[in-house]
Amino acid sequence: MSELIIPADLLPADARFGSGPSRIRREVLESLAGPDSVMGTSHREPPVKHLVSSIRSGLAELYHLPAGYEVALGNGGATLFWAMAAACLVRHRSANGVYGEFSRKFARTLQAAPYLADPAIFEATPGSLALPTAVRGVGTYAWAQNETSTGVIAPVARPVDIDEDSLVLIDATSAAGGVNADMAEVDAYYFSPQKNFASDGGLWVAFLSPAALARSADLTSSARWVPDILNLSMAVDNSQADQTVNTPALATLTMLEAQVRWLLDRGGMNWAAHRTATSSGILYRWAEDHPLAAPFVRDPGLRSPVVVTIDLDRSIDAEELCRIARANGIVDIDPYRKLGRNQIRVGTFSAVDPADVEALTACLDWLLERIRRR
Repeated sequence: MSELIIPADLLPADARFGSGPSRIRREVLESLAGPDSVMGTSHREPPVKHLVSSIRSGLAELYHLPAGYEVALGNGGATLFWAMAAACLVRHRSANGVYGEFSRKFARTLQAAPYLADPAIFEATPGSLALPTAVRGVGTYAWAQNETSTGVIAPVARPVDIDEDSLVLIDATSAAGGVNADMAEVDAYYFSPQKNFASDGGLWVAFLSPAALARSADLTSSARWVPDILNLSMAVDNSQADQTVNTPALATLTMLEAQVRWLLDRGGMNWAAHRTATSSGILYRWAEDHPLAAPFVRDPGLRSPVVVTIDLDRSIDAEELCRIARANGIVDIDPYRKLGRNQIRVGTFSAVDPADVEALTACLDWLLERIRRR
């Protein structure tokens, strides 16, 4: 099947559909080598500080952050933020929604912390959803807004009947910048910028409520030892000075700032959410109509607008389909490896043009027809 060559007039203009790292707009990549680039300069000097300031103010505007909320950032990505949250935001015990690989990883991080009680786990099988409800003795509630491994979207709303001083932590890595949310419902909304924010990995960003700031200040000043790299209060102090604790990746900051401004210039989160819903809707309708495909997430209300997972008929080898697609320049539609399903997974993030998604479905039609005949 390696000789299958998709007609050029069917191919997307940009055929990158990865679920992370995701498509970065080409003009932004080119700007890194431009005359005004901060690449190769000091992160403690005004040009980079202005860049960080623009990111923080732009994100606050994009999400209409309530008064008293802070935009903080630092090195390490969302994976590091899991450890940071365990050290600085969970006092005794958490309750976690677990419905895929990434929501499970955070729960495991909390379970491994020797100074915390095991979390209360609310678990669902991949493709469905489980959210934590009020538990006696729990002061932190956590789940992922978008489970990147399965393509399940979750609501962002404070659970009913939880203690007044409880915190709500939302992993928004593959949702932020492409799915809207009310920040007043959240105490820590955190993400890495390599999805809808069309940047690179290695950075975490968090929107923090006054309650989260107070919890962190209390825990980091108490008997609990917290290394500097995991000290959220130290990261907040540095962020307020428009810098990071240690040297950041300047390219990542540059690309993030460009995408924030790009989204604001086009209408902000309402525009972004409409664009991702349009792109994902094209794929879901295609999968529902095609005899060899079906949306993996059965409940339409749980289907992600930014990560689309599609099961393929047993007569189609998804691995072979993805290999042929890659040979034709259509990259990163492979399924999440640990899910182990015969499927494709398509990132429909903010930087993805819906016209490219339409073209992708035409290419899939062309390939499936020929692969099945063989």
